[in-house]
Amino acid sequence: MNHLFFVAVATGIFSGTSISVKAQTNVNIETLIVSASHKPSLKFIEGIELKPEATVALVSVAAPELGTSPSIKAISAKKLFGAKSIEECGALQFKYALLMEREVESFSNASLYNFIEDWWGTRYRYGGVDRKGIDCSAFTGKLLADVYGITAPRIAKDQYDVCKKISIEELVEGDLVFFNTRGGVSHVGFYLGDNHFVHSSVHSGVTISSLTDEYYSKKFIGGGRLN
Repeated sequence: MNHLFFVAVATGIFSGTSISVKAQTNVNIETLIVSASHKPSLKFIEGIELKPEATVALVSVAAPELGTSPSIKAISAKKLFGAKSIEECGALQFKYALLMEREVESFSNASLYNFIEDWWGTRYRYGGVDRKGIDCSAFTGKLLADVYGITAPRIAKDQYDVCKKISIEELVEGDLVFFNTRGGVSHVGFYLGDNHFVHSSVHSGVTISSLTDEYYSKKFIGGGRLN
């Protein structure tokens, strides 16, 4: 099933400026908010309501995997952008803030989200370690090495074995999350916060999913922290 993520670009404030954001293969641009007057009227895009507290245009783009996450509800521009000026926020902050329903200012780890964006949509390949295809444990291992300078074992089970075991309530950005998808510890992802994690999914490649998804909530084993 295809699901949606959203790329935000400022209009009016970013007058005359466009922001280009790389999207996953086979994206399908569906809707643009257009200004009706000096302030945009209330608009609805695939379940998202933007209230005219800031002038924002949204492009909805189809992306696999995310539709199993909680349905995206009404988000006001004030909640999304907080006290900061929109001009201070980058394109990736907009994209992932909408994707994970978080305030844009909370995305301060540029290296992490640049890494995710760079690998976004790379297909899953069992045993794969490169752009031609990468599996879950190779992806988490590469992310930890490139972003944090941490060396992790190659296999998901071995990553689990060397981690300090933590509960779902203790998870913070940077922890690993482990799943039993085909017997024992057989899948791993990198925790981003607010129940979301990035991983190399068999069906969608590198993507973001939620621990509250019915599938992953049933398969979840626990969290792990590399000291």
